[in-house]
Amino acid sequence: MTQECTIGWDIGGAHVKACLVEDGRIRDIAQWAAPLWQGLAHLDAALAAARARWPGLDDARHAITMTAEMTDLFPHREAGVLALAAHLEAAIGPAIRLYAGSAGWVAPAAASEHWAEIASANWLATARLVARRRPDAVLVDIGSTTSDLIPVVAGRPRPAGRSDAARLASGELVYLGVVRTPLCALAQRIVFEGRSTNVMNEFFATTADVFRLTGELDAAHDQYAAADNGAKDLAASCERLARMIGRDARDGEVRQWRALAGDWRLAMLSEIGRNLSRVVGQAGLDAHAPVVGAGAGLFLARSLAERCNRPFVPFHALVDAAPECANWADVCAPSAAVALMFELERPSCGS
Repeated sequence: MTQECTIGWDIGGAHVKACLVEDGRIRDIAQWAAPLWQGLAHLDAALAAARARWPGLDDARHAITMTAEMTDLFPHREAGVLALAAHLEAAIGPAIRLYAGSAGWVAPAAASEHWAEIASANWLATARLVARRRPDAVLVDIGSTTSDLIPVVAGRPRPAGRSDAARLASGELVYLGVVRTPLCALAQRIVFEGRSTNVMNEFFATTADVFRLTGELDAAHDQYAAADNGAKDLAASCERLARMIGRDARDGEVRQWRALAGDWRLAMLSEIGRNLSRVVGQAGLDAHAPVVGAGAGLFLARSLAERCNRPFVPFHALVDAAPECANWADVCAPSAAVALMFELERPSCGS
């Protein structure tokens, strides 16, 4: 690996994602579970795994975006940005650059001046790259924990808000994902065998259980422990789902638990769909603009495109990636976006 290579990093609160780009082509891409709310040792473990995968990592250029600054490891987001910037500079070197949206590529020494632009900018990086390829589109990135719904109009991202608080208000940030979301966050009542029932507000099951039962969740993307720290097989997922409505798995057959999973899926799709309609309406997006899907929940993005009668384009179709990288390019889109934009824009990396 040489300085002609660029590694894009997306430092999330639950995962660290990294993408290796050379000459504008994605050569490799990876994701590591990293519960940073438990400490920066998890970031160090992910960096060590990246070094093992890419022995010449220190010789590459590095472009970084983050969302981990908002974890409760830090007293506030500014402190999180500064701590992560300092930690990454010490671990990788002073030539790293932090993505700061309209402020461009920022050296660690300038992080304090631009912390608000650096904080949680990964969705903007992806949307900017999408805008280069599809001037009118809506980015639907459904990850393990959250969903980003970003309109692109006339070749530019057109979010109604920039901060997480503003995007939660506009509907552009929806705290639903396909792995880590507790099922009690999706609905207060659910139908089982034709009868509506209250849902237990307990951390008994997650959306990963739902999408294991529907067969849509790729096992490689299922990196977090189940709610009960139990197995992730069919029987265990049925048991956890049954607990949500006060039952045991033996109270029904697998087909019944699969049907219940289908109802949970519909509840999630409907909630994201309501927000998507709001976002598209606010932006005045053209009716024929495609949905560009990304994230571990790409399959739900595809379903949303079908529901709103829009063309569907997976993120990997917009980039040059080695065939074996296509799936992970979708899942790790922000890391790919910062790496590719960094190569295109070639900012100075002098220390």
